[in-house]
Amino acid sequence: MRYLVKISYDGSGFFGSQKQKDKRTILGTFDKILTKIFNENIKSIGCSRTDKGVHANEFYFHFDSSKEKDKKKLKISLNKLIPKDIFVDEIFIIKEDLHARHSVKEKEYVYLINLGKYNPCMANYVYQYNRDFDLIKLKKALKLLSGEHDFKSFTSGKYDNYIRNVDITFKVKNNILIIKFVSSGFLRYMIRNIVGLLLDINDGKVNLKNIDNIFKLKNRQLIGKPAFPGGLYLNKITY
Repeated sequence: MRYLVKISYDGSGFFGSQKQKDKRTILGTFDKILTKIFNENIKSIGCSRTDKGVHANEFYFHFDSSKEKDKKKLKISLNKLIPKDIFVDEIFIIKEDLHARHSVKEKEYVYLINLGKYNPCMANYVYQYNRDFDLIKLKKALKLLSGEHDFKSFTSGKYDNYIRNVDITFKVKNNILIIKFVSSGFLRYMIRNIVGLLLDINDGKVNLKNIDNIFKLKNRQLIGKPAFPGGLYLNKITY
């Protein structure tokens, strides 16, 4: 029997979503608790990989078990046993050909940047840039970065294919710049590297004309550091 679990979490205290030995992770936390509940070895598979410090408003994982549990009771039990920086929103029993990661049609991430004064209460959740952003220049940059490209310059990961088609838009609300990324899939650190580049462009360290060259040369060394992980949220998953 295959269960699909919808959760949200504050990633500040986790070393990402994927299970790691001797590290506090999202799926590692659930594997331990579910193994006790079902009294069998449970291995959960997530819809996406989030890095250390990255949050999720919507995250799914599936696991298989030979036992059938009441979904409502299981949700209550899990929310009592898991730490308070995770919450189980809903549990589904699904067909075994549905896969938490492989069946995803679209992922939406958002990155939050505070353009106003420094807010210590939000330091782990919104990047404290605390100065103006040239929104005209940002709009031009996002036009160049959106669409289908080879994003090899934006990841240190190893892949067979670096081509991704991504739609990037933005809005400003209450002095928070919200940059939205939508694609069927992303490369490791890709979004944070794009945001890092956008920050460098706004600071005058990189010219807009360099973007085309960054794509063509396929070299991670052409761009600077990835943006602060705490500003990034996995926001929506579409199956």
